[in-house]
Amino acid sequence: MKKLLILLLTLSLTGCALQQKMFKEELPTVAPNRLQREFDIIPPPASPKVIVSVYKFTDLTGQRRNSGTYASFSSAVTQGAEPFLIQALQNVGKGQWFDVVERTNVDDLIKERTIIKQMRDAYEGKDAQQLPPMLFAGIILEGGIVGYDSSTVSGGYAYRWLGIGPSTQYSKDIVVISLRAVSVATGKVLVAVTVTKTIYSTADSVAVLRFFREGTQSFELETGLTINEPGTLAVKTAIEAAVVELIKEGEHKGVWDFKYPMPPPEESWWDKHVDTTNNNNKVSEEK
Repeated sequence: MKKLLILLLTLSLTGCALQQKMFKEELPTVAPNRLQREFDIIPPPASPKVIVSVYKFTDLTGQRRNSGTYASFSSAVTQGAEPFLIQALQNVGKGQWFDVVERTNVDDLIKERTIIKQMRDAYEGKDAQQLPPMLFAGIILEGGIVGYDSSTVSGGYAYRWLGIGPSTQYSKDIVVISLRAVSVATGKVLVAVTVTKTIYSTADSVAVLRFFREGTQSFELETGLTINEPGTLAVKTAIEAAVVELIKEGEHKGVWDFKYPMPPPEESWWDKHVDTTNNNNKVSEEK
């Protein structure tokens, strides 16, 4: 009976393993914005949009992916976070804060404009329509991923009763983002902020170990699940938080101002003492 039970359990686990391999391919999805509420509620600027440029926003740590069994040559974080920063700048404050000009691949942009100019000059001659001038930025946003500390906190717990029990392990990594706004006119650093983001990893498992026939035969079973927070999405979230903090710090230091709602007009004597609910417009009696 016990052998039959073990056989059925083994077949069941094998079927689960095959079922996992038969999962359908997942469709691409849009990366979530975990700070959507902060992006939406931040007040718009009092002045027109600020024109900014981003040349690079890369990994400055050189940290390799942590592995306890082999030497990994893969980087712990993304090597090109400029798209995350550009997207955050375009979306913050419902798109009312920044106009971002292309600078990460400015050589390709200049080449394309040169091709257009040469073709127009060749086919239209002196009457060729000129391209409008490119926008220039008043502020350059600099910075990068300046820190990545792996396994800053790790631990776990486990217990077993009669050879059966669960176990849990966890670890915590920290990624650090630095962002600063530099004035193109003076080269002065106007605002600088630093944001940290915690990355959690957990592993849960259940193990069964039983001996039969006076300890001559054993049955062992272990199953578990490991969840690792995506490091790329953690970097994206940290960059979005850095953009929000940059705007708040800039307002605090007087670099720009928020456009707060206009206060309601002060109530006049006429509004206080004249009854406007009817057509008689009788002056109310003062107490």
